[in-house]
Amino acid sequence: MITVQAMAFEDLALLRGLDALSDAELDHLDFGVIGFDDEGIVRRYNAYESQAAGLSTSRVVGHALFTVVAPCMNNYLVAQRFDDAAAQGSELDATIDYVLTLRMRPVKVRLRLLAAPGSAGQYVLVQRSI
Repeated sequence: MITVQAMAFEDLALLRGLDALSDAELDHLDFGVIGFDDEGIVRRYNAYESQAAGLSTSRVVGHALFTVVAPCMNNYLVAQRFDDAAAQGSELDATIDYVLTLRMRPVKVRLRLLAAPGSAGQYVLVQRSI
């Protein structure tokens, strides 16, 4: 089993590991975690991402990720990949260089997009120290 201390942004089995962690354990990771359901509603949001983005958990959890929380990700590079994977019933594990622009000056990040049929959730992971 993967432990919080051993989890890294690049881990191959990260999707299963994230699904197994409690919200409190997610807060110990050294990268941002945004977990959302099949409807695009944010269900998990860790402390690292909250502090880095300047958005409290109450402003994010329960809201639509791509239209309310992070409309800067509502494009073919991010949101469309989740839609395509769901439509095809396939796994998604893609890492891309990206620039976040909402509520902040542009910030270069690496995003890891994770989804799989039968998974408890879908995730956008944010690594800011690139």
